[in-house]
Amino acid sequence: MRQRSTLAHELAHVVFADWSAAPIVDSASPTEIRANVFARHLLIPPAGLADLIDGRAVDLAVLSKVVQWFQVSPKIAAIALEQSGHIDPTTKTRFMSETAPRLATRFGWSDQYQAMQRESDQRRAPQRLLARAIAGWMRNTVSIQTIATLRGLDVASVERELTAAGLTPRTLVPEWSDPDDLPDADLDLHELEDADLGDGGEV
Repeated sequence: MRQRSTLAHELAHVVFADWSAAPIVDSASPTEIRANVFARHLLIPPAGLADLIDGRAVDLAVLSKVVQWFQVSPKIAAIALEQSGHIDPTTKTRFMSETAPRLATRFGWSDQYQAMQRESDQRRAPQRLLARAIAGWMRNTVSIQTIATLRGLDVASVERELTAAGLTPRTLVPEWSDPDDLPDADLDLHELEDADLGDGGEV
């Protein structure tokens, strides 16, 4: 959830071309506030939020549903709910003190939350880079260890996955594997007749 929020926030800086090479320490600056608003609307579209609530009174169960459905923190969900007019400021403050693990446990989706956490912690290689590495492995120009390193997995696991997908490297055929394909040798052996072969001379 935190990764999605961070990515949405940074995307705002790209969209508005207001990023800075220096670390931002003032979270109340206009650019940071705008990035937060952008991220919140991107992650929880007001229309989608209204459809999900569907006129119900918003309690902890609804907050949990918003957090689960949009995969955002309770803090972001509470702000969006208050700004959309679904809850009052007091309720927002109370909701912001909740945590996603606690909501997930209380309302029966802890398995999904843990799965999302594992997925978030899993190392991911850029898709294009990984695709090129696999293509190179199939052409025998990239080792399977390279693919395993990119994915943060062991070689055996990667081999099993590729084999199960029906992917195998092509068979290497040496260029001169057939003697008939070898070029004719143009050697003049007469020069050896007069060469000193180190046999100590005549006997």
